[in-house]
Amino acid sequence: MEANIEEQKGMELSQDIRLWAMLCHLIALAGFVIPFGNIIGPLVVWMIKREESPFIDYHGKEALNFQISMSIYIIAAAILVLIAIGILLLVALGIFGLIMIVIASMKANSGEKYRYPLTIRFFN
Repeated sequence: MEANIEEQKGMELSQDIRLWAMLCHLIALAGFVIPFGNIIGPLVVWMIKREESPFIDYHGKEALNFQISMSIYIIAAAILVLIAIGILLLVALGIFGLIMIVIASMKANSGEKYRYPLTIRFFN
């Protein structure tokens, strides 16, 4: 997979490919409005566009891995609300998630690979 992305990068990624890779990340913001939209949005974009480009496939998997991981962390923090520390964790996770989505989107739009920190790898 890495070689395919590098080959495609050498060919200069089209604006369309970079746009769809960026949307894999940005569509996760739907999770602020729609329950589980942070997972459903990237999943739909990835499932539709993954065959078109290894670059889109890579960013779709990264976005999904991060959003599933964040959902797990948020559920754990919600449980910890019972002992008060969870409130701070929920706020920190929300800010962290938003910042990481923006960074990943910018990297994808500029044609770069990006790997989210603190992410469980469900899809490789």
